[in-house]
Amino acid sequence: MKRSFKGLFISFLLLTILTACKEEEPSPEAAFEEYTEKWENLKYEDMYEQLTTASKESITKEEFVERYQKIYGDIEAANIVVDYIPSEEELAPDENGEIAYEYKVSMETVAGPIEYTHKATVVQEVTEEEKQWKINWNPSMIFSVMDEGDEVKLTFTSPVRGEIVDRLERGLAINGEVYELGVVPEQVDESKLDDLASKIGLTRESIEQKLNASWVQPHYFVPLKRISLDENVFVTEVATEFEEVKVQRVPSRVYPYKEATANLVGYVTSITQEDLEKLEGQGYTSTDIIGKKGLEMVFEERLRGEKGVKIYIAKEDGEEFTLVSKPAKDGENLKLAIDIELQQVVYEQLKGEKGASAAIDPKTGETLALATSPSFDPNDFVLGISSEKWKELSENPNQPLINRVGYTYAPGSTLKPITAAIALEQQAITPEHTYEINEETWQKDSSWGNYRIKRVNNVKGPIDLRKALVYSDNIYFARVALDMGIEPFENGLKQFGFNETFPFDYPFYDSQISNDGIKNEQLLADSAYGQGEVEMNILHLAMSYTPFLNQGNLLKPSLFALENSEPEVWRESVVSATHAETILKDLVEVIEDPQGSGRAAKIEGVTLAGKTGTAELKTSSEDKDAKENGFFVAVDTEEPDLLVAMLIEDVKSGSGYVVPKVKNVFQHFLQMNE
Repeated sequence: MKRSFKGLFISFLLLTILTACKEEEPSPEAAFEEYTEKWENLKYEDMYEQLTTASKESITKEEFVERYQKIYGDIEAANIVVDYIPSEEELAPDENGEIAYEYKVSMETVAGPIEYTHKATVVQEVTEEEKQWKINWNPSMIFSVMDEGDEVKLTFTSPVRGEIVDRLERGLAINGEVYELGVVPEQVDESKLDDLASKIGLTRESIEQKLNASWVQPHYFVPLKRISLDENVFVTEVATEFEEVKVQRVPSRVYPYKEATANLVGYVTSITQEDLEKLEGQGYTSTDIIGKKGLEMVFEERLRGEKGVKIYIAKEDGEEFTLVSKPAKDGENLKLAIDIELQQVVYEQLKGEKGASAAIDPKTGETLALATSPSFDPNDFVLGISSEKWKELSENPNQPLINRVGYTYAPGSTLKPITAAIALEQQAITPEHTYEINEETWQKDSSWGNYRIKRVNNVKGPIDLRKALVYSDNIYFARVALDMGIEPFENGLKQFGFNETFPFDYPFYDSQISNDGIKNEQLLADSAYGQGEVEMNILHLAMSYTPFLNQGNLLKPSLFALENSEPEVWRESVVSATHAETILKDLVEVIEDPQGSGRAAKIEGVTLAGKTGTAELKTSSEDKDAKENGFFVAVDTEEPDLLVAMLIEDVKSGSGYVVPKVKNVFQHFLQMNE
């Protein structure tokens, strides 16, 4: 019988369509791999669409998405990888029509890596339109040990904050204790609240606010104020007068040397919401403390340590299953080069003034003292500073909260030894070279108009380098700079570290030669004796004298104690050893010579070298009542283990006011080392 071609064609077409449809049906393996890809990419809503009908009945899409987001967010899950583990045997549906696929999950978390293997089942669901393989989901797909009703939780273990100690490991910022005064609400006599508030320096409103906090219960202890252990007499008096006041000792950051180290060491306070937003993702929580000033802020990362974290499953029956844990890592202790005994001596000389001082070991570059005045008690911030106290500090015109050590100032005549070193190296002068100077004021020529250089000491006749340093002669150094020229002078200052980042582990303003280059002779002349636009920070000023004691090498300052006392050189041979020796001898004469500007620093039996400086802060050449800053730099040349640079703002008698203060530092230092 002959079959029609048309019938054969239709049969073939139907067979082709059926075969194609069969081939296009998704495989269970492909469906599962699609799900794991969405999992890795955190596409939770798309994952939910692949769940079985039964799974969707157990959890809504919103609950599903929120659960994954919260768990992964809390544990800071990252780099999630879900690998399907192929079976060695061909997998087929079981009696329930399900196929089980093994997979491995790995991820990074706040507590470290988590890895686990588990099995997921897929089942084919048939609708009127199509057949699809769906994921049979349950909580064990989040973590393999999870059951319905279990929760993923975290606990944190706080590290011990590193302490800051001086070179002999005496604590500058330590983990100590303070008194905490508080009351139990049900025991409070409200008629005494005004008296209690007045006694402990609070307001009645602030106490009531604490007592009415949302967490407070009638029988709870409610902290009111923290007080230093130094105030034990006062605390006893309060507890005796007010029976409802309870006292306990609690851990706290403590600054034993108070004002003497405040601007250097800084302080810690409770973290703010603004801090949390800025430091998001760095492990801070609302209960943490954070460095807010000084070394506490600069070295926050090293001091704070790392929190310990445990991620665990809290079972409904109360049991816990740890997924991963990381122990707390305590903060690093910082051992400074600072000698706290010397720091206190230097601070006492500055106390009551506006000023700053740096004391260094001139053979190693170690910073033995960095003091500034006026200052404040950093313990006030830890204990909880009142708004009145904060206003008093922040609005004080003398600015006790700024660290003057790190600021730059016109160095005045203390720059002259540096100018001398540059000129000697440039062969612009020799130690014997003289200028005939007989007038009190001088100008190069009439092109300077009314501008003239003024001398401090009107000594007539030929002036050589020794006399110029001993008498601190402005005209001599102005003429030296003019003979040398702008470029050699600027290059010489750059060799001494000007116009570059100051190499110190604490932020200081960088010393500058000028605002925008030395553009004229008058500015060059003024700059040579530390006026003009030259500015230095006080530590750089101290370091700039180290070449005179180290064969011409400029040392790098060290905040931290050196283990082997080997100095680090900032610049080699900024001046020759011969010229360095010449300048040092002349600086000895600044103190030894009866006419020397630093003669008031002389100590019997001790050979000091030094240089005075007075910087006039004129707003114009006609300014007759300009304020002055006084400077003095001195070093013991026979036992060169101390060099002191000191600045006092707004002095009434120039550098003469500073010289005795530096002398006092050396006398105390000598007694300390007897």
